[in-house]
Amino acid sequence: MSMTLIIIVFILVIYAGAIFLLNLNYPLLKWDWEAIDLKKIIFPKNFTWGTATAAHQVEGGCDNNNWSDWENSFDKSGKPRIRENQTSGDACCHWDLYPEDFDRLNELGVNAYRFSLEWSKIEPEENVFDRNVMDHYSGVIQSLIDRNITPVITLHHFTHPIWFDKKGGFENSENRSYFVRFCTKMFNEYSDKVKMWCTINEPGVFAVMGYFTGIFPPGKQDPKLTAHVIKNLLETHVQVYHTLKNLPNGQDSQIGIVKNINQFDPWRRWHLLDWVVSRINDHIFNTIFIDFFEKGQFKINIPGFIQTSHSNSKAVDSLDFFGLNYYSHSYMKFKPSLNEFFEHQFPADEIKTDMEYTIYAEGFYRAIQSVSKINKPIYITENGIADKTDDRRKIYIERYLFALRKAMENGADVKGYFYWSLMDNFEWAEGYDMCFGLYEVDFKTQKRTLRKGAERFKEIVNQR
Repeated sequence: MSMTLIIIVFILVIYAGAIFLLNLNYPLLKWDWEAIDLKKIIFPKNFTWGTATAAHQVEGGCDNNNWSDWENSFDKSGKPRIRENQTSGDACCHWDLYPEDFDRLNELGVNAYRFSLEWSKIEPEENVFDRNVMDHYSGVIQSLIDRNITPVITLHHFTHPIWFDKKGGFENSENRSYFVRFCTKMFNEYSDKVKMWCTINEPGVFAVMGYFTGIFPPGKQDPKLTAHVIKNLLETHVQVYHTLKNLPNGQDSQIGIVKNINQFDPWRRWHLLDWVVSRINDHIFNTIFIDFFEKGQFKINIPGFIQTSHSNSKAVDSLDFFGLNYYSHSYMKFKPSLNEFFEHQFPADEIKTDMEYTIYAEGFYRAIQSVSKINKPIYITENGIADKTDDRRKIYIERYLFALRKAMENGADVKGYFYWSLMDNFEWAEGYDMCFGLYEVDFKTQKRTLRKGAERFKEIVNQR
């Protein structure tokens, strides 16, 4: 045997071994849905059921934040930032119509509602707080309590005041103090009635979409800055958590962060470069966050791309619960291009949603398992489907709630589930084209109609 042939055989053996170990350590979970009975999905009687919204997406009149600026701007080629040049505008008029929307919560049978406070309305100018707006949110909270609905507040859901943005937002470490001050004031204002708080919604999405892909404001494309913003957001959460826990009502309140998990699976499980791009994406989107709260370590090590390391022992003790958002997974295929070295693929055996991903309930189960290692109670703070024709919502709800129940039966400490969303709303860069709502909204008349596919959610909720 020639030396060349020996080298080739050696390389092939190493390659095959690497592929074998990767497949062994990161299996693709697939269930036979034809063999699974989805008719009876029953949860514990004390399980928390809710729906979720975000202020900018539903309230209307959000014209003083980073997103209102973004909606009215264009990229370098003159293309509008939002699909078909849409703007949030009046949204769902939830600011005025919240009482009747809360009646719909009772109609669904849920016992909790997750919503965000619009910082730009509360503090429209630096250190100027609008008492009328704060009183409005007091009315929102009391309206929920009057209906036996538990209010759950999110303090930052992608939006912040323009004055904060002009200071550099979360790009600058010194700006954390402004958000901590806002959170402190809100907690002192509402914590006698609100006992569950989410600090920051999806810090990974906020940073990656705003500073890596440039699809969200501020529209930058800088990998190192992306990593810096992620670190700042995580450090901000830790600071907010410990500050609020030391305030009156702090020890009686549950405070957590909300993080989306999205698996990255190789399109070709035999292709090493598909595995490489999958593992890199998983590291940036998922692992660094889990490690931060499990070990107090923040580390990104991608030679020639991003290298940063940071530790904070206080992070390990900065969660009363973990808020998990989950929608789907991504198949990654290596692409030989310097500008974009991977592309997404979609298999024929998975049902496509209106968004650029598929129905993959097995991934919900996997996500719950992955965040369980943090060893904190879990709330599913978002889960839902964009389905304008309402022909996939029922199967989505059944499959995902089956996966959730299966995870709980196998030991996962999941306390509650919030469906995204109560009603159709402004879906960020996608505008109004993506219909996630249990209730369809006619944005001309603001009429809400319960979708037929949503009735299955209502049935499962009321089986308790």
